Amino acid sequence: MQTIQVEVNYDFICPWCWIGQRNFSVALAQGSAGGALSIRYVPFELNPSMPIDGMDRRVYRTQKFGSWARSQIMDGQVAASGLAVGARFNYNIVQRTPNTHLAHRLMQFAQERNEPQKTAALYESIYAAYFSDGLDIGALETLVAIAVAQGFDENAVRAYLVSNAGNDQIDAARQHADSLGVRAVPTIVIDGEIISGAQPPDVFTQALRSAALRSAA
Repeated sequence: MQTIQVEVNYDFICPWCWIGQRNFSVALAQGSAGGALSIRYVPFELNPSMPIDGMDRRVYRTQKFGSWARSQIMDGQVAASGLAVGARFNYNIVQRTPNTHLAHRLMQFAQERNEPQKTAALYESIYAAYFSDGLDIGALETLVAIAVAQGFDENAVRAYLVSNAGNDQIDAARQHADSLGVRAVPTIVIDGEIISGAQPPDVFTQALRSAALRSAA
């Protein structure tokens, strides 16, 4: 049986990416793939022109959606959906909308270490840091602390993030996603099958089972 290739296209400011990941994790826990998986996290920056220090969230959301009241209604809908999958959204303490490029570079750092379990835990932790704890995940020190908590070496993380390492890989990954027709996140590609949106676990389960049958043929 061949290893099933999975590509998770995401951005850390997308709440549905976190919810979709939780649903995907349920399918994985059920052993739907029936064998080995290789999961690659592919950055998809929703706001590539965001100032490096981010923006005040209320200002940003008001500009994007026309009013703060509308933004709060949308936040409430997301929070309710998050409860169903164990993802806690505390929007009342989220002060800034970050530039996520540095967080994507941290994920690139982790993936280069070829430690899938630590990388998956880091991925989850960055969402929780932002949506649950209200931390600025665009800030270097915040990201270093998150990585250290997941067992990565502090000096290695810091050295990587203050350099230009990972930028070329992130650009190449985005170009690859574009070639597949990925236009929004979350989009999870399972053995070539493109699944868009925060789909329920059953959708991922079926895709993983289909991929397992193909790999065994």
